[in-house]
Amino acid sequence: MINSSFPYFKGLEESVMNGINAPKVIECLGSDGRRYKQLAKSGNDDLRQDAVMEQFFALVNTFLRNHRDTWKRRLGVRTYKVVPFTPSAGVLEWVNGTLPLGEYLIGSMRNGGAHGRYGVGDWSFLKCREHMANGKDKRKAFQEVCGKFRSVMHHFFLERFLQPADWFEKRLAYTRSVAASSMVGYIVGLGDRHAMNILIDQTTAEVVHIDLGVAFEQGLMLKTPERVPFRLTRDIIDGMGVTGVEGVFRRCCEETLSVMRTNKEALLTIVEVFIHDPLYKWALSPLKALQRQKVIELNYMKRNELETSLEDSQDEYEGNKDAARALMRVKQKLDGYEEGEMRSIHGQAQVPLGWGAWL
Repeated sequence: MINSSFPYFKGLEESVMNGINAPKVIECLGSDGRRYKQLAKSGNDDLRQDAVMEQFFALVNTFLRNHRDTWKRRLGVRTYKVVPFTPSAGVLEWVNGTLPLGEYLIGSMRNGGAHGRYGVGDWSFLKCREHMANGKDKRKAFQEVCGKFRSVMHHFFLERFLQPADWFEKRLAYTRSVAASSMVGYIVGLGDRHAMNILIDQTTAEVVHIDLGVAFEQGLMLKTPERVPFRLTRDIIDGMGVTGVEGVFRRCCEETLSVMRTNKEALLTIVEVFIHDPLYKWALSPLKALQRQKVIELNYMKRNELETSLEDSQDEYEGNKDAARALMRVKQKLDGYEEGEMRSIHGQAQVPLGWGAWL
């Protein structure tokens, strides 16, 4: 092992993060003198789903690189390594140089993030949340909040990329990254896209989606269903510049979807293998749904673990139905079929409060 050209571990350092399943950040000390950061996680999340999602993203990236129009636009989805050990434990690659969007936009209780720095006179995030919680007419309350909470995401590029050419290049990379990841996430029904589950690379400005435990439209089964196909809120759009969702974003979405639909058979193969896994619990149980909702609404505050018991036969029956439904929906999307439900501000007004639709 010592004679190998590959570095090996000489030691470990660990720390515990705040989170629903108390993950541990491990720094592996390499024989080459470098530190390799990883995240060890255990609990109620099935990391096999994260691993399969990353495989799906990697395959999409291969197709995007092989297509002329998507290759020249450098379209792709940022991935990271996931190694499941058991259905409830595994190790994930720590994505260095990134920052959660929520951390940049609203920061912590001590600093208000970009909204605190640039939104002078605006409502705080907590006041917006309180107004949404107390409003009887959610749509009206949401519109009032938007009027008192201005978008600030464009400042991310002004702060970090001082040269005009660099600023333009990084904003373009951000827009393309959001477009590609939004379309891929839409196809697989990726949910739980609150601002802390989307990272932004501080060097390239590309976005990285983490915590992929709610996929195949399982977000519709939450106590407060997520009825939006992907996160495209005001701050996300604000980072794209004056054209917003038109121009670059729209064209990149179209090109990404076109490539995925051209290669739908290969993409469906990965999904089919996963959904027919007899060990995977397809039913998003009431406990798991409640836990997911609480994590969003409490914004990662420490809480007591919930316990419940469900009949295995009922779980298996519900799981089979969910698996068939999930595969059908992915096929429909890749075929270009979508239910005739209107996508409007009403959907954003109905998502969980912690999702922060006004960000």
